[in-house]
This record gives sequence, structure tokens and C-alpha cells, in this order.
Amino acid sequence: MKRWVIPDLHGCIKTLKALIENHIKPDENDELYFLGDYIDRGPNPKGVLDYIMKMQDQGAKIFPLIGNHEEYILLALENETQRKRKFFFFKERNKLFDEWVRSGGYTTLHSFGVNSVTEIPEKYIEWIKNLKFFYELDDYVLVHAGLNFYRKDPFEDHHAILWTKSFIPEPEKIHNKTVIHGHVPVSLDFLKAVLADPSKKYIPMDTGCYHPDKPGMGVLVALELGSLDLKVQKNIERS
Repeated sequence: MKRWVIPDLHGCIKTLKALIENHIKPDENDELYFLGDYIDRGPNPKGVLDYIMKMQDQGAKIFPLIGNHEEYILLALENETQRKRKFFFFKERNKLFDEWVRSGGYTTLHSFGVNSVTEIPEKYIEWIKNLKFFYELDDYVLVHAGLNFYRKDPFEDHHAILWTKSFIPEPEKIHNKTVIHGHVPVSLDFLKAVLADPSKKYIPMDTGCYHPDKPGMGVLVALELGSLDLKVQKNIERS
């Protein structure tokens, strides 16, 4: 049994399919852990959600985390629902919706063929609502962005788990485990350097799949936790 960790996808469905079907080639016993940010920015967020949900329906062992972009869509939906109740006769702008769209949400709306977050089918919203904030494995803690080690219990700060851009690991607070996270894009060379240094207690896995024009980025990776085997798939969304 192998355990694979896959970071931020951001709507890159062609790249995700190639990574899984050409490189990972999981069998029925393998586990796939996703670090969140399935939607926004890239060309086909709906396709990414459909692909992962279909794997789940077919019995694959999928362990998906929530990312800050999934929280964005939930907050935008909640705000829109409240706005409609409070301002039935007045059209006040949903600032959270506008912020989400500016942060890449427009590609999510486009992929669903809708103009409003309220038009996204309920099954996708429910799937997002049921995503976990972290997974704690034997040697690793998996989160989207990081942990707030200023807290006695870093797992209690859900905002930091989804949004923090920097942290200094204190392994003794998380049972001496290594943090694996995404959220902030790093170059592939930087990721490889961290993996080569056993003293590091964090592994930053977001290699900017949706940034194909940035040097050192534009790839999607998968890390096998037992062997630390790293699979790399170049962004092929334009092909």
C-alpha cells in the first residue's frame, strides 16, 4: 500500500489526470491525500471536482482536505444567502463574492456555466462542506497551508491551517511529526532541496501548477510517503 500526497490543483484537470494515470497509477489499496484548493484560477475546477468525486464513487481511497479557496466559496455563498434575506428589495453588493472572484473564482463559475455562487449544484457544496482541516498520520501532519505553533494546540487554529503563509515548526507540539502543506507556491528545486534535508520538519508541496510561465513552477507533484518518491507532471492544460 502506498500513500500519495497531491497539493493545490486549481482547476488543472488535464495535469491531474496525467499525474495519476501516467505516473502514480494507484491500485485499489493505495491512498491519495489531497491538500485542498481544487478550484479557482485554473481552467476547469468543475472537472477536478468531478474527477475526484468519481474516484471516490468507484471505491478509491481518497482523503481530501479543505483549502482556503474552498473556504472562499463557502463564505461567498453564505454571504450571498444572508444578503438576499436582508436586502430583498435592494441590491447591495456581496463583497466576499467579489473578493473570491478576484482571487480566481471566475474560472470556477465559468466551468459550471453559472454567474452566481448560488447556482453551483448542491452536491459540490456539500462535498466541500465535508472536507477535513487536517490528517494526522504516523509520521506526518497534512494541512493546506500550515499550523500556528504559537498556540498550545496548533490544530485549534483553523484560520491558520487554511491561510498562513509562514510558520516555524515546533514538532513537540504535534507528536514530533513533519508538516506537509501547500498554499504558497515554491519552485520544484526548492521542494527537492527540502526533501533532501532530513532535518527539515516541513515539506512545502505547492509547485504552482497553475503558473506554467513562472520559472521553476508550472508542475504538479505527488509525494509517496513511504519512499519519498516524487512524481512530477508538467502543466498540460494548454495542450
